[in-house]
Amino acid sequence: MSDEPSKLTRSKERWAQEGRFLTGQGARPDSERLPPGQHRVSNWPVLDLGVRPEVSQERWQLAVTGAVGKTLRWNWETFAARATTQAISDMHCVTTWSRYDNHWIGLPVSELLDEVQPRDEATHVLLHSYDGYITNLPLADFAAPGAMLVHSWEGQPLTAEHGGPVRALIPHLYLWKSAKWLRRIDFRVGDTPGFWEMRGYHDRGDPWQEQRYSDDDA
Repeated sequence: MSDEPSKLTRSKERWAQEGRFLTGQGARPDSERLPPGQHRVSNWPVLDLGVRPEVSQERWQLAVTGAVGKTLRWNWETFAARATTQAISDMHCVTTWSRYDNHWIGLPVSELLDEVQPRDEATHVLLHSYDGYITNLPLADFAAPGAMLVHSWEGQPLTAEHGGPVRALIPHLYLWKSAKWLRRIDFRVGDTPGFWEMRGYHDRGDPWQEQRYSDDDA
């Protein structure tokens, strides 16, 4: 990842300082599907930090490290043989767009957890991407129903612009928590803020609670 911040990075840092897009509505009733401050789109907007790594399936590897009973390193063939689950979920970006009914193929995080067996003292995960991006998650959110490591969207392999070959998918949180170009999952004892969390964004990022920015900055 370049040391020079992209135009998007500078804009999003400014939004956090200004509290941009906040409605103050709080959570909506469970029967409503669109979180506060969001609008529905039919396309999938592309947002990144200005670096889009080209990672071939042949070169891609995933490492799982840290506070687990079993560390692992998978290549594409090993991962793809396991990642055959189909799922449908919505996704919500902190820049206010939401897209409904996305069809995914990948590996449920629950199956990864069964394999690596996080230790009792593990509380968080830190996701690392091939472009140098990192983001943090409470272990409970990473393990939540619907969380996956995905390689296909709408029946096609994930393109590089959307994080292929493999990205995380944490559909109940804002999309910056679903790291693109995933290369390492580090299970940690305690919390470590990631790229956006160090730049004024909320540590958790629940769209239904409108957790866009940290309490200190918004």
